[in-house]
Amino acid sequence: MKPTLSTSPLDEKTRFRVQIKHAVAIGPGKADVLEAIGETGSLAETGRRLGMSYQRVWSLVAAMNGDFVEPLVIKQRGGVAGGGAKLTPTGEQVLAIYRAIERDAQLAVARRLPQLLRLIRPERQSS
Repeated sequence: MKPTLSTSPLDEKTRFRVQIKHAVAIGPGKADVLEAIGETGSLAETGRRLGMSYQRVWSLVAAMNGDFVEPLVIKQRGGVAGGGAKLTPTGEQVLAIYRAIERDAQLAVARRLPQLLRLIRPERQSS
C-alpha cells in the first residue's frame, strides 16, 4: 500500500489517496462519488453535484466495483419505477473506512505541518 498525501497550507485541505500496487483503489474523488450516490441515489445527480459527466461518474463506479471484492454501487435501469443507484453494504463500509483514514491523516498533518512550514522560505509559501 502506498499512501499519497497532498496538502495546501493556505486552505488547510488535505487530500489522501490510498494506492495499492499501481491502481488507485480509493481517493478523494471516488469517495466523493460514493458519498453523493449514497445521498442522491442517482448517478446523474451525483455528476451534477460534483461537476462530472454521467459517463465519468459511471467509469469511476465501474473501476471501484472492479477493484474491491464486491461491488460498491449497484445500478438499476430506468423504467416505471425509475432508475437509480445505491451503495452496497461493502460500499458503505469502504466509504466509512476511507473517511476515517482522511480524518486520521488530517490530524497528523495538523500536528506536524506547522513545523514544516516554519522551515520553508516565506516567499515560497505563497506559490
